[in-house]
Amino acid sequence: MIIKFDDFEINSIHNGDAWKICDFMVANADRLKRYFPKTLEQSLNPTLSKLYVEKSEKAFKDKELFIFTLKHSETRQLAGLVIIKELDWNIKQGEFAYCIGYPFEGRGLTSKAICTLSAYAFDYLGLERLQIIAHKDNLPSINVAINNSFKWQKTLKNEFTPTGEKPLDMELYELYKN
Repeated sequence: MIIKFDDFEINSIHNGDAWKICDFMVANADRLKRYFPKTLEQSLNPTLSKLYVEKSEKAFKDKELFIFTLKHSETRQLAGLVIIKELDWNIKQGEFAYCIGYPFEGRGLTSKAICTLSAYAFDYLGLERLQIIAHKDNLPSINVAINNSFKWQKTLKNEFTPTGEKPLDMELYELYKN
């Protein structure tokens, strides 16, 4: 699946992405270590990244987890990742997680990717509720939710524990299929 907007495209993760994901994770490790520690630790070298991609491709096929890459169409540089996770097929719900590389931040690319993938999740996957969970201080992530008409629902107490930190309260935003 390829979805294009501006000079970027969104694709499902595939085996050719392993090196790009490794490079992306290492280059952005400082910004990813707090909210993406598991993805980061699984992609810190080419061997680990290859295994991560293989596992992710299987999860995609099995509809357990959907990982998408956001790449510059011309240069093929990986700009970011968007993940649909925590899938509950009984209530048709999924949660977005996303990250963008330093060179691409502040351009609205994540908001556009979430807009596009929200439509994909509703129309193609058959989900009816999408969630974004963000820390109140992570304003860029909260802005992605707000820019895509996700509505704040509540504060989730002690929802997430970053490595080596105390549990954090997180804000829950939701979007429902029209």
